[in-house]
Amino acid sequence: MDPNALYYVIAAILVIVGLIGTVLPALPGLPLVFAGMLLAAWTGGFEQVGVLMLVVLGVLTLVSLAVDFWATALGAKRVGASRKAIIGAMLGTFAGLFFGPFGLLLGPFAGALLGELLHRRSLGSSDLGDAAKIGFGTWLGILFGIALKLGLAFAMLGLFALDWWL
Repeated sequence: MDPNALYYVIAAILVIVGLIGTVLPALPGLPLVFAGMLLAAWTGGFEQVGVLMLVVLGVLTLVSLAVDFWATALGAKRVGASRKAIIGAMLGTFAGLFFGPFGLLLGPFAGALLGELLHRRSLGSSDLGDAAKIGFGTWLGILFGIALKLGLAFAMLGLFALDWWL
């Protein structure tokens, strides 16, 4: 097998795993997408995709990392989430991986809810309602972050493709 063909296959795998990682929190999504694009550009001798485009794609990758933290923090902050609720949302997201798409949707909410309840150390009806509100707000922040990261991923793929074929 031609070594360049192998490099292109590895680059494509990195991009695909990176796209999956924009939804799954255990994988560094857009950094993997960028690594795949960088490998493809390098394999092509930077003839199809130049350094300037790679810098733009690198900046978009950095923006995606900021978006990830910002969206989750914004969702949590808007509803007054505690540090334990945010940690719970992250742990719930990870635990949700083992339960498929349903777990990925409910895991962050359940984790934030439990984290907030642990923070409050009580189970009064108003505490439960407040914790549910915080869990929902944190969950919305995570979903908003995923949507933004997917948008950035497809923008990066589009820019890469344009530079490759133009």
